[in-house]
Amino acid sequence: MDAILLIDGENIKGKIKDVFKEFGKEKPVWHEYNFKSLFDKILGGINVNKKVFYFAKIKEHKKSIEKSKQLIEEQRLLKTHLEKQGFGVILRGSVRGQIENHKGKEVLVFKEKGVDVKIAVDMVSMACDKRVKEIILCSSDSDLQPAIEEVKNRGTNCIYVGFEVNPNKGLSYTTRRTILIRNSEVMEFKNIQNKLI
Repeated sequence: MDAILLIDGENIKGKIKDVFKEFGKEKPVWHEYNFKSLFDKILGGINVNKKVFYFAKIKEHKKSIEKSKQLIEEQRLLKTHLEKQGFGVILRGSVRGQIENHKGKEVLVFKEKGVDVKIAVDMVSMACDKRVKEIILCSSDSDLQPAIEEVKNRGTNCIYVGFEVNPNKGLSYTTRRTILIRNSEVMEFKNIQNKLI
């Protein structure tokens, strides 16, 4: 296999939301966003054999059953949408609700755990087994730097895909090459229907 694209799903959603906010837009409907065309454009010229999104599995929280159910349904729709666009989807770790204190108020916050560990393990495993020549990593999680170093030590190239909005300098420095997604490219693919007509 020449190259594999590994995408931290919640991370990329957060970056896309930031771009939409800069343009004064509401966040996109995730199961309508044209992820395939976005990645096809930015990775043009690279032979990518496989593209994989990583998400944590969402669990119901007793203090927020309705919100939990809504998030679970949104994740189900997004997973189906991504699979139709040719992406693999791996659900590892979990999204758990926890109570945090914000300005003296108790607020239920949903946090993801375990996705970066799964991505790191997969990266090192692929490099050790010589299954890929190149790993393209779309994540802005600095915790992945040790995995990138190990992948490089094993003779596998690593490319960092980040965003024009606040790129991760550490990942850029650690990888062989950096590709930044421009804000205009994020907005260009906001709806899959536009690209199918």
